[in-house]
Amino acid sequence: MSHQRNPKALLTPAMHGVLDRMARAGHVPLHALTPVQAREAYGAGADVLELRPPAMAHMESFTVSATDGYAIPVRLVAPSTAVLPVLLYFHGGGFTIGSAATHDGLCRQLAHHAHCAVLSVDYRLAPEHKFPTAVNDTWDVVQWVARHGAEKNLNPSRLAVGGDSAGGTLAAVCAILARDAQIGLALQLLFYPGTSAHQKAASHRKFAHGFVLEEPHIRYFFDHYLRNPKDREDWRFAPLDGLDASGHPVDLTGVAPAWVGLAECDPLVDEGVDYADRLRMAGVAVDLEIYRGVVHEFIKMGRAIPEAARAHADAARALRTAFKETA
Repeated sequence: MSHQRNPKALLTPAMHGVLDRMARAGHVPLHALTPVQAREAYGAGADVLELRPPAMAHMESFTVSATDGYAIPVRLVAPSTAVLPVLLYFHGGGFTIGSAATHDGLCRQLAHHAHCAVLSVDYRLAPEHKFPTAVNDTWDVVQWVARHGAEKNLNPSRLAVGGDSAGGTLAAVCAILARDAQIGLALQLLFYPGTSAHQKAASHRKFAHGFVLEEPHIRYFFDHYLRNPKDREDWRFAPLDGLDASGHPVDLTGVAPAWVGLAECDPLVDEGVDYADRLRMAGVAVDLEIYRGVVHEFIKMGRAIPEAARAHADAARALRTAFKETA
């Protein structure tokens, strides 16, 4: 990482322009809103900077039954009506905001470029549903696809999990659970995942303010999501340094190969690099991309930030390669 005194000097001109326009808009920060208000605000602006979503040959919404009986809403998009490999996608939003709708454009981009189906999951959100409900919901859908995906023309033998930010955390956790359950995954696709129990890395200080995801946002989200301080130490919240039932860091040996896409000017970048390193030390194949001069959430800013389209293409290439290797 660069050690320039002013971290905003790292930003690309286009990214700098987006942040300036955001500042001039003067919107109330999400952390100053109630969770319901924050969801509405995030939803209203979720696609403002997104590329035009590709048309899909098949789109369908249905529900998957959770272990506790809750009907988990999911949204399926596919570029073909044929049997396809599938990316199971978990949206970001600090476990508190976001939805399949806010990430529909991104999911369609990935489906189009990777020529796969994408099943996006509306897992339950905090604070109404605290940790580990989001983990349980996403894992229940992974298991459903493995057992019943063929009913929806999804090929369960060519299955990947993915997500951005908190959704990347959930994808990383599901990859570990899949390893333990002997469910084969072709890939874990992680856009700037949160992985650490405590936000002490240098990037959290360097990019704490003025880079979209700010320190008060992170605190706001986690205060809503976690039941108590002990939850921070659970590996299902923090796959990088959280502990398993025996009090040891969770074993990453044998989990699915990973593609990790990070934003250079993001509080989460250091823990993303550290997680990629931990995976490699466990013998897991990792493809790590750091997109220079951009911030958290950049993959949803394709109309303004060229790095977004490049990240879509890179992620899709990783999916195509992984699915081909499991064919």
